Amino acid sequence: MNAHSLDLATAAQPATAHTEWWRGAVLYQIYPRSFADANNDGVGDLKGITQHLDHVASLGVDGIWLSPFFTSPMKDFGYDVADYCDVDPIFGTLADFDALVARAHDLGLKVVIDQVFSHTSDEHPWFLDSRASRTGPHADWYVWADAKPDGSPPSNWQSVFGGPAWTWDARRGQYYMHNFLASQPQLNVRNPAVQDALIAAARFWLDRGVDGFRLDAINFSIHDLKLTDNPPINDGKKRTRPFDFQDKIYNQSQPEIIGFLNRIRALTDSYEGRFTVAEVGGDHADREMKEYTAGTDRLHSAYGFLYLYADTLKSELVARGETMWPDQQGEGWPSWTFSNHDAPRAVSRWAQGRDRKAFAEMALMLLVCLRGNVFVYQGEELGLPQAEVPFERLVDPEAIANWPETLGRDGARTPMPWHADQANAGFSTVEPWLPVDARHLPLAVDAQEADPGSTLHVARRMIRLRHQHPALRFGAMAPIQTSDLLVFERQERGGGGERLLCVFNLGHERIDWSPPENATRIEAINWTEADGAALPPLAGLVFRLA
Repeated sequence: MNAHSLDLATAAQPATAHTEWWRGAVLYQIYPRSFADANNDGVGDLKGITQHLDHVASLGVDGIWLSPFFTSPMKDFGYDVADYCDVDPIFGTLADFDALVARAHDLGLKVVIDQVFSHTSDEHPWFLDSRASRTGPHADWYVWADAKPDGSPPSNWQSVFGGPAWTWDARRGQYYMHNFLASQPQLNVRNPAVQDALIAAARFWLDRGVDGFRLDAINFSIHDLKLTDNPPINDGKKRTRPFDFQDKIYNQSQPEIIGFLNRIRALTDSYEGRFTVAEVGGDHADREMKEYTAGTDRLHSAYGFLYLYADTLKSELVARGETMWPDQQGEGWPSWTFSNHDAPRAVSRWAQGRDRKAFAEMALMLLVCLRGNVFVYQGEELGLPQAEVPFERLVDPEAIANWPETLGRDGARTPMPWHADQANAGFSTVEPWLPVDARHLPLAVDAQEADPGSTLHVARRMIRLRHQHPALRFGAMAPIQTSDLLVFERQERGGGGERLLCVFNLGHERIDWSPPENATRIEAINWTEADGAALPPLAGLVFRLA
């Protein structure tokens, strides 16, 4: 079509692409605390998830991703693991987990679970033994270091949640490192024995039937042995956390991490059809995602925070994502998410109140049209805005530490609204751990099921669109026009492969635009025949090209 048209002769894709269930898949993220509360104690649980898997399957997704449900003191709500191989009683039992997996598989849903390999809880038996002695069996399973001569921490590294990344431990007479909370000590993943233990934990869940892992904050796993100070970032941008004032060169993302990823991939490859995806945040995420997924002996996929932390949705953002993954030989496979448990909901970051339904539906269409895997966060299919949680009800340590500078994570973690006219939106019969936002009630699942024009029905339509068109699920992608009008092409490989043209008006003004003569419209959002050769604000169109 022009200089940006796809060159399928040079585009790279494994021959097995169409036999790998995960390639181009749509996965639905479930945050267990907030999905459904079967035992009515105010906190979601595994039985609650199992009872509502029919809803998830009705969306047409390929599988689910479960946030942590492991034994934990819940200082960071499950991302502080005290036992990698058991279910926290607040969520249920191993038998409940097995029943969840069985039901998901009966419904044709794959099950991907979190693995937190960068750190544990300070209540994990490994850490309790490590802090007790410098010579015990777990002495070097965590990152310990002596104080500087003046008693100050070993380096200037900062934690994500505020304050130094070092805490003094009087029992051992050393500092221990923590990239997050002080109650989340950093594992010494350089230690082969630590890697062996983590691999054994992953094997435990593979043997129970899980289909893959999301590796949480995996780029934090290995640090610089010299404990070199991080340099400051001098780019003039406003920053709200001490962590963001540094260029994180030495506290994370050291080259030796690749060897650990090789071991994880070797393990999952020893089971049929398993999938691995890395969460990679930070200043160097673009490069690290590519490194962690290159070739065939590292991870299958990775996602970062390109969209999750973006204040606005612009065509340049989409173009940047496409440029990051140019579809070259030996390249990994991207994954994308607009919302999750770690970021304010996209519809509140990107849209004004009156536009939120239209924006939510256009964003769903854009998401399913991107090249890569797609993650849909619970409630995104309903167009939920970020919940308003008063300060006195906040529980997330990051939200409390950074209030009121950010929207915080609690507002993205409030209970799933199932029934508009029931107490607590049908999530629980008792007061839930986070409040239900009254604005979510008219957006509840039952209310949207009864409305053919609801965002829920649009979500099902968009996911079906992706599955019906190989060009969207597997094809190459190239941007053709980037402005308020975003235009890109998706093309299936092979002679006579399907070609699609995707067009989005990301702005708030009508734009005159006519499709090429060889284009046949196959789907539209926020557009009707009456609009003719114009795209209303927040409209999306997909055409088949002859």
